[in-house]
Amino acid sequence: MSEQTPVVVIVDAQTPGNVGTIARSMKNFGFSELLLVDPPELDPDGEAYGFAGQAREDVLPNARETTFEAVLEAYHTVGFTAVTNEDETSHVRFPFKTPRELAESLAERSGPTALVFGREPTGLHNEELAQLDEICAIPASESYPVLNLGQAATIALYELRNVTLGETQLPDRTGSVADPADVERFHEHVAQFLESIEYAPEKRAKTQRLVRRLLGRAKPTGQELVTLRGVMRQAVTRNRE
Repeated sequence: MSEQTPVVVIVDAQTPGNVGTIARSMKNFGFSELLLVDPPELDPDGEAYGFAGQAREDVLPNARETTFEAVLEAYHTVGFTAVTNEDETSHVRFPFKTPRELAESLAERSGPTALVFGREPTGLHNEELAQLDEICAIPASESYPVLNLGQAATIALYELRNVTLGETQLPDRTGSVADPADVERFHEHVAQFLESIEYAPEKRAKTQRLVRRLLGRAKPTGQELVTLRGVMRQAVTRNRE
């Protein structure tokens, strides 16, 4: 594992399924080393492995048990908690970073880092939070800011994915913009279409300008222009019948 890749620490998880869920999220977003403080029993035939997906093959079976004190000694620690109604006078949780802000700062630091997630019912205790180097909180509704342990870890690891995976390249979701020559042929087709349907001659030039402006903003693909030309051809055919 690269020194730049943070380890994930789960403290006193009560539910094996949440451990499996976090392991799966780690696999999704490029994290591989899982440390467990006071873990529940992780039966290979139980819910932890059932929830882990493909992480049952590497992340979960390679998880190591450790102590909270050992994590403090070996890593730069980031604790995760909910945003509460406390203010800047409560030094346990303030100041804090959001996961996105944390991603930016971790990308610039060197040395081993541990992302520390707490127990289901209460999260990390204030005494534990006070010993960590940084606090990260996931902003949520003021009326119900508490997140499930596995849910919180999944959100955080997703936001931190650039630390492990780099800038994720998404496939082109828009298609390639039509060639300028195809666009001009389309405008010629529009002129022929207006003539074919006996559109008012005095309005044709203005209408063609409007169509040109519209296509300029829309940046249509070649396939979209082919479809529109097909619609116009069919309209002309129906008009002649």
